[in-house]
Amino acid sequence: MNDQGLKTLASKMAGTRSTVVFTGAGMSTESGLSDFRSKNGMWNVEDPMELATTTAMRGNYDKFHSFYSRRFEAMANSRPNTGHEIVAEFESRGLVKCVITQNIDGLHSAAGSKVIYELHGSVNKVRCMECGAPSTQRDFIDRDPCPRCGGQLRPGVVLFGENLPEDALADSWGASKACGVFMVLGSSLQVSPANQMPSIAHDAGAYVAICNRDVTPMDYLADYRTDMGIGEFLTALKKEIDAGGGR
Repeated sequence: MNDQGLKTLASKMAGTRSTVVFTGAGMSTESGLSDFRSKNGMWNVEDPMELATTTAMRGNYDKFHSFYSRRFEAMANSRPNTGHEIVAEFESRGLVKCVITQNIDGLHSAAGSKVIYELHGSVNKVRCMECGAPSTQRDFIDRDPCPRCGGQLRPGVVLFGENLPEDALADSWGASKACGVFMVLGSSLQVSPANQMPSIAHDAGAYVAICNRDVTPMDYLADYRTDMGIGEFLTALKKEIDAGGGR
């Protein structure tokens, strides 16, 4: 692949050794999981307002529970893909400082990434709707009550109508302002406030790279833009870094 832009990105990553990777649902489609806003995405098939809101959780728990139980099952059967594995390798080599993710599937952790800011929570966490006591996926799926107070259980994800976790958001803002390279992988960049992070990084002087199948509203900020598959893109990037000695 003769891509001068890719060579420049590889050089920037190897030179700064302070890359932030920002991932969205497109990162996990290569693991067989659905995204949300593409032509065949989940929210074009189902209405998120009926399934993934605090109102749905409180007002129609049966439908809410069925939806997230199905998501638990799909994610339990998925495995990290090449993209997840290369991101984790980059971190282990000191090229990537952290992963900021909108995903709730836990695949970055499963691939070996260590510093992960989960903006939308994780399906690997379950808690009581009433008292907040932690529980398990199995108890949620089986509709067992909270062992502490008897309340209903919910997944530890951010629903529509809820705020992002303060610590993860603050850490993500800080990382975006301090990085040398900000790399977007598989995000439509349509969800605020997280979609402002590429702009924050750009304004602070970072080199911005975006890999996404569809156009995003932040493409105008990108120093490098590609619609390659994420696994293909990261494999090519890794080869360029290795060829340039970015170990």
